[in-house]
Amino acid sequence: MHPDHPPQQNLTVTCVCGQPMDPTSAERRNGRHRVAPPRRGPLTSTPARIALAAGVICCLGVIGVVGARDNGQRHEPVHEALADRAVAEQRASRDFTRTSPPVAAVPVTPSPTATPSPKPTRQATKKPSRPARPRPVAGLDQRQMDNAKVIVDAGRAMNLPRRALVVAVATAMQESNLYNLASDVLPESYNYPHQGSGSDHDSVGLFQQRPSSGWGTVAELMQPAYAARAFFAALAEVPGWADLSLTEAAQAVQVSAYPDAYAQHEERATTVVAALV
Repeated sequence: MHPDHPPQQNLTVTCVCGQPMDPTSAERRNGRHRVAPPRRGPLTSTPARIALAAGVICCLGVIGVVGARDNGQRHEPVHEALADRAVAEQRASRDFTRTSPPVAAVPVTPSPTATPSPKPTRQATKKPSRPARPRPVAGLDQRQMDNAKVIVDAGRAMNLPRRALVVAVATAMQESNLYNLASDVLPESYNYPHQGSGSDHDSVGLFQQRPSSGWGTVAELMQPAYAARAFFAALAEVPGWADLSLTEAAQAVQVSAYPDAYAQHEERATTVVAALV
């Protein structure tokens, strides 16, 4: 025995019957007799293992279901949040499409309202303005001056010289005093514009021309312009009338009973013609 080892103690083995046994005897007994095999534990048998596995599987299933429920309950708020977020985004997108970004306002010109077109006013046709009446000269009144102008205009229209105009105006001064006269012998002459009357046979108008002598009708001779043209036409037929005196030229046309009476009007007739040409 090693000195450091404790002293060997005698072991006393007690038998099952309550009596002590010697260890050697116990060893011997074990050598003589087969020791009973150890008992198998409850988990060493196959049915127990199957039952245990089934139980474990069931437990795992229950745990999985509970975990799934927990996960579902845990994920439900997440899903709800995601759904709410999707709805919000959809609403936002709808709001975005509804409220489009402001566009620059284009000035809209108001369409012209249909205004009734003004009815064309009927414009009165302008009457030809009457030429200014000539201012009387040489002691004549306005009617005499107007008749003198008619005589001068007729002679100028026939391209006659001024001498013919003076002869004609002087003749009318002697015959009618430059008034358009009707005739008491010809009542018809009163049917036309006139400025007095005479009674020398059937003589009418400015030059006291007689219808019975072929000068024209009463209606024609009562027109101062016609009477003047008739006188100028007869004067133009007198040979060399331009070289004759005023009295001779007038007498050649009128064949008056007082041939020398025309000369007295030559100066005044010249003044009147000068004022009208």
